[in-house]
Amino acid sequence: MATITYLEPYKADEKRYENGMAYTRCGKSGLQLPRLSLGFWWNFGGIDTYYTSMQKVLRAFDSGVFCFDLANNYGPPFGSAEDTFGKIYHDNLRPYRHEMIVTTKAGYNMWAGPNGIGSTRKMLMASIDESLQRLKMDYVDIFYSHRYDSETPIEETMQALVDIVHAGKALYVGLSNYPAEHLPKALYYLSTHDVPCLIYQGRYNMIERGAEDAHFTILDRYGTGFTAFVPLAQGILSNKYLNGIPADSRAALGHHLSPDKITPDLVARLTQLNTLAAQRGQSLAQMATSWLLAKKEVTSVIIGPRTMEQLEDSLGAVKNCTFTADELATIDQILAV
Repeated sequence: MATITYLEPYKADEKRYENGMAYTRCGKSGLQLPRLSLGFWWNFGGIDTYYTSMQKVLRAFDSGVFCFDLANNYGPPFGSAEDTFGKIYHDNLRPYRHEMIVTTKAGYNMWAGPNGIGSTRKMLMASIDESLQRLKMDYVDIFYSHRYDSETPIEETMQALVDIVHAGKALYVGLSNYPAEHLPKALYYLSTHDVPCLIYQGRYNMIERGAEDAHFTILDRYGTGFTAFVPLAQGILSNKYLNGIPADSRAALGHHLSPDKITPDLVARLTQLNTLAAQRGQSLAQMATSWLLAKKEVTSVIIGPRTMEQLEDSLGAVKNCTFTADELATIDQILAV
């Protein structure tokens, strides 16, 4: 691993692609993605220490993780995660731009007024320009429509994505958080306008398995890859809550997770999962991520470590992605799925 001193120009580890990371092709495309992608939701914004963010990004890159997942409103505050990455890129990673896959999204709350949210052409076109400014880049590799917008015709949203690619502002497009009943229409539009959807990003983990019901079949039909986010169910699938609710945890702070979700029954189930993970030589968080990587439908898993220790733990998940039938059955039994 390259030493990060802050005093000398960063030089990537020459063995970064030999450090244990695995890679796989995305859907039916020729593009390869690392099995783990580094996500910037919440832990890389303006309220976070810049040098900690830089350490995590450069450590991930030295470990063979070259896909960085952002959105225009990641932070907090909105835009600050892209600002952070843009500075890290400008100061350290510019020589490696062609190795990197940088993604961003638009569709959720971003600015004031009725057009500051949604998947309209205006929102997407304005967002990609602002994102590129913050990222200090000429293009992103993947631009996502971040959400299905029932108030905007799908054709309007998809044509905006097509035009963004034709304008050279993105190489590929992706979709995220689209209900299964609306996904085929979006995928069909893109495929018939010569800009097929490269990848779909969905919520998926050992507890939340809705993507299995319909999304996987649809995505396979169109040759679209799948990236899983919230692999740890916002920290639930870790050892964080086995002995109470830590003061600095999402549940304690109310960051998209309320304390009442951490029930005695859940803790009992997590304790059983933790025992199984230990038998596999893993932490619970590693096993939860490995479980996703073992799924043939999953191209990449987005990790969002708050600390360097969490990052190191997540990187270890790629070392053991094989589960026996008994282990899988035990997990399903513990979680009552």
